[in-house]
Amino acid sequence: DALTVIAWWISGSRSGFTRFIIGLQSGKELGAAHDHTSDDNLSDELGRNDLENYRAFLRSLLMHAGVGTALGGVMTMVGEPQNLIIADQAGWHFGEFILRMAPVTLPVFFAGLLTCIVVEKLGWFGYGAKLPNNVLKILVEYDKAQRAKRTPQDVAKLVAQALIAVWLITALALHLAAVGLIGLSIIILATSFTGVIDEHHIGKAFEEALPFTALLAVFFSIVAVIIDQHLFAPVIDLVLSLEGHMQLTMFYVANGLLSMVSDNVFVGTVYINEVKTALLHGVIDREQFDMLAVAINTGTNLPSVATPNGQAAFLFLLTSTLAPLLRLSYGRMVYMALPYTIVMGVLGVIGIEFFLVPATEWMLHQGWISETIHMTQQALPSAH
Repeated sequence: DALTVIAWWISGSRSGFTRFIIGLQSGKELGAAHDHTSDDNLSDELGRNDLENYRAFLRSLLMHAGVGTALGGVMTMVGEPQNLIIADQAGWHFGEFILRMAPVTLPVFFAGLLTCIVVEKLGWFGYGAKLPNNVLKILVEYDKAQRAKRTPQDVAKLVAQALIAVWLITALALHLAAVGLIGLSIIILATSFTGVIDEHHIGKAFEEALPFTALLAVFFSIVAVIIDQHLFAPVIDLVLSLEGHMQLTMFYVANGLLSMVSDNVFVGTVYINEVKTALLHGVIDREQFDMLAVAINTGTNLPSVATPNGQAAFLFLLTSTLAPLLRLSYGRMVYMALPYTIVMGVLGVIGIEFFLVPATEWMLHQGWISETIHMTQQALPSAH
């Protein structure tokens, strides 16, 4: 899941940033228990320069990581929160979801990687910052100190966490249980196998996500109102009145534009519910429903990188306590995401318009998704 990945990056970046500040302020005790996160007391100009360069370096890493969660997250049903909702409504399993998205997501994926290389090498849009040597020295020394005092018990904890990570990936990929239950199992296993038994200590791990969780609660309250009041119905009716490729393209564009200014999770939720209603009332057939589901999923995942509130991972990063430390503001995130927004958004439109229908028909002819089509017809009642 994209949020899991970005949470890992936030944790790692915060740790490195904190250790560098400690190294600059104390010059000796790298493993100090107090958490220095301010450079207000730094008088050394060289230290300040290194700190600014390190901030720029971490900003680049985090933005690349956030875009990476969108590039990979759109491809599988567990990659983004709304993917699970769309897959559930369509009755798709893990493998079918990947195949149906592939005509659009594969070209976008490789184009996104190429964009990453270009902006990093040319230093465009705030990217290209290098890790300062003084920062590297402090982090390496801290790592050596930590390794030197690592006990067999610490190693066992690391092994346990690695095995738990394997369980997380396997359980999500094979859909062995509901996502919430898998998440609870991770919490139980991770705490019990690492000896964390104090609820106050556990509580601190949830503090980072509290602002984001509050926003999600607000977003889904808005979803309930929109669905109940049928506020998106005029737009849905207008798009459904179109035919063929134009209908698919306009669904992609509408979802993309709405996701730029709001949250892609609730946009995807509203649209897939409306499209399913259209299917059940005989407005569209099952084949068109599947195509529209692809357009909704890609539309909410690709152009939505334009703004922090569009992507769940970006919103999580923006609302974290790390963002102000790295001077990663809303405007800076929009600016740094701009090249990806253009490349991913345009290629997504091209994929929907020219690749989706012929590629899907070819996969049907090859028998790759024939069996799953039968399953999804049973999962959703027909209009009759």
